[in-house]
Amino acid sequence: MTDPHDAERPRESLELAELQHRLAEFAAARNWQPYHTPKNLAAALSVEASELLEIFQWSTPEESARVMDDPDTAHRVRDEVADVLAYLLQFCEVLGVDPLTALAAKIDRNERRFPTEEPFRHSP
Repeated sequence: MTDPHDAERPRESLELAELQHRLAEFAAARNWQPYHTPKNLAAALSVEASELLEIFQWSTPEESARVMDDPDTAHRVRDEVADVLAYLLQFCEVLGVDPLTALAAKIDRNERRFPTEEPFRHSP
């Protein structure tokens, strides 16, 4: 389904480092770096994640599964996902965390914690 809010879709995947660089340049051009402390970025990340959650507030599981069917709601979801990712990437940049390495390490730990031969149990 084509979203009228996105003129350039579909778009090829961008490199993570390129996106982090663009975010850093955007903040630098506006002199926002003094505000981009780990605490402030973590708080902003939490707020944006809450705004994503707000889209689903009071939805049934079935309604939430169809959220992308409505173009306006789909646009809101994509915007909030972008905001969450932007703040996460900025947070990682400030603290020197490689998010892909961190994720790979976490998946490795979870695979050891929850081997496939064990009966199903709820995720952490």
